[in-house]
Amino acid sequence: MSTQKPWIASVYVTTVRLNSADPVSLDTDALIVGFTKSEEGLRPAPGAESLDAAFGGKLAASLGAVAFSGKAGELAKLPTFGAIAAPLLVAVGLGDSYDAEGLRRAAGAAVRSLAGTSRAALALPAGSPEEAEAVALGGLLGAYSFSRYRTNGEQKPPVAELTVLSGQPEALAERAGVLAESVALVRDLVNTPPSDLWPAKFAEIAEEAGDKVGLSVEVLDEKELKDGGYGGLIGVGQGSANPPRLVRLSYSHPEAGKTLAFVGKGITFDSGGLSLKPSNAMDWMKSDMGGAGAVLGALIGIARLGLPVNAVGYLCLAENLPSGTAQRPSDVIHSYSGKTVEVLDTDAEGRLVLMDGIARAAEDNPDVIVDVATLTGAQIVSLGWRISGVMANDDALRELVVEAAGAAGEGAWGMPLPEELRKGLDSPIADIANLHPERWGGMLAAGIFLKEFVPEGVRWAHIDMAGPAFNKGEPYGYTPKGGTGAVTRTLIGLAERHASI
Repeated sequence: MSTQKPWIASVYVTTVRLNSADPVSLDTDALIVGFTKSEEGLRPAPGAESLDAAFGGKLAASLGAVAFSGKAGELAKLPTFGAIAAPLLVAVGLGDSYDAEGLRRAAGAAVRSLAGTSRAALALPAGSPEEAEAVALGGLLGAYSFSRYRTNGEQKPPVAELTVLSGQPEALAERAGVLAESVALVRDLVNTPPSDLWPAKFAEIAEEAGDKVGLSVEVLDEKELKDGGYGGLIGVGQGSANPPRLVRLSYSHPEAGKTLAFVGKGITFDSGGLSLKPSNAMDWMKSDMGGAGAVLGALIGIARLGLPVNAVGYLCLAENLPSGTAQRPSDVIHSYSGKTVEVLDTDAEGRLVLMDGIARAAEDNPDVIVDVATLTGAQIVSLGWRISGVMANDDALRELVVEAAGAAGEGAWGMPLPEELRKGLDSPIADIANLHPERWGGMLAAGIFLKEFVPEGVRWAHIDMAGPAFNKGEPYGYTPKGGTGAVTRTLIGLAERHASI
C-alpha cells in the first residue's frame, strides 16, 4: 500500500468576481459576449450593447461573415483590432431564448475554449441575481481541468481569473465559488484512477476535507463493519486486498428544523466481481464511486454555505473484485437491517452496500433519506447519458428532487416503483434476492430492492445517475470529458429547500 501515490486534487485556481465596469474599456485578455438569434438575425444579448456600438454596429455582420448563427453553445472568436480594450472577442450563442441553465452552459463553453488565457471577462446577461450567479458558476465549471497525470506539458491551463460584468452583489460570486469547488472535488475523485483511490484512501480524503469545513467525521474499518453486522459492505469488499469502509459525515446548525440524510454508493472500482463485466464495460468503472463523491461534495458545500439544516452523509466504500475470497453467486449475506439477501449476481453490488447505508442512516431519525448511485446500466438504456432517474416512496419528495435537479441544470426524471416487480426479487432461501430475473425494468427493480431497507414511515428517494456521473463523449457546455460531479448541486439544492420549510 505504501508504494501507491498520495492523492492530490487538481489545482483548481480559477477565481471569479463581479464588476460593473464598461466592457468596452475593461482591461482583460478576452471578452465573452452573448448573441441571440431571431427572425431579424443576430442580436446582441443584454450586456453586449455597448460592444456592438464600439464596432460601429457591425459586430453582428462580422460574426455572420464567419458563419456564426447564434445557436445555443456556438462559438466564434474575433480579433478586436483596438476597437475595445480586450484584444480578443469571444461570441457565444444563446439560441432563440435562454434561462439560467442556458447561461451556465454558454459561459462554460466559452471559458473552456479559452484554456491557456490568463484573464477573461463575461459580458453575458447578468442583470438579475439568478443570471449573475449562473454566469459565474458556469464560467467556473467550464474552467475545470484535471491534469495530475499529464507529464508532457501540452495541456493548456484553465483561465485563472474571471470577471462577470454585473452590478449584482459580490456574495453571488462567492456562492458560485463554493458550488464550483464542491463539484470540482467530486470530478477529481471520479477522474482519479483506482490505483490511487481505494476505500481507505477515499475515507482519508473525506476525513481531511470534512475537518477543514467543520464536519464531524466517523470511519468504520473492516473489523468494525463485520462486528457491526454490515454484511453488504463486507460481502462486496471481501474479494479485494483493499477492504471496505463506511464514512459518516455530519453537519448541524443551531437553527435547523429539518435533518437530511444522504447515502452514496462508493465502489472505487467495479469489475463485477465473479460475475465479471466484459472489458468494454469495465474501463470507466473508476466512476462507480460517483454517488459517494456527490454526497461528500454536497456535505462540504452545505457546511461552507452555512445552511440552517442538519445533514448527515454516508459514504459506502468498497472495491468489487474477483478473487479466491470474493463473494459468490448464491451466497446469502446478512444486511445491517437484519434482512438476509441471496446474491444472484455479484455485479449487482451497489444495492448491497446501499442497503446497509440506508438502514444505518435511518437510525439518525432524518426527515428525508436520499441515496445517490451509479446503480444500473438500465438507467442509461431508459434515460440516456444525461438524465438521472428518481424513484421514491413519497410522490411529493420525488417531485421535489426532480425540481431541485432541474433548477441546478442537472437533468432528472421521476420514475415509478411498480409493485408487480417485487415478486421477481423473491428468493427461495433468503428474505430477498439482489437481482430481478427479467432484463426489463432493471432500474426500477433496483429501486424496489432498496425500498425494502427503508423503515416504515421514513420518506426516501433514490437517484440513479449511472450515465450522468461520467461523460464518455466530448465536452459540452460546462461539462468536461470524464467525471462530471453530477447530483452534487442537486443535493445542495435539496438542503436549501428544506432549510426554508
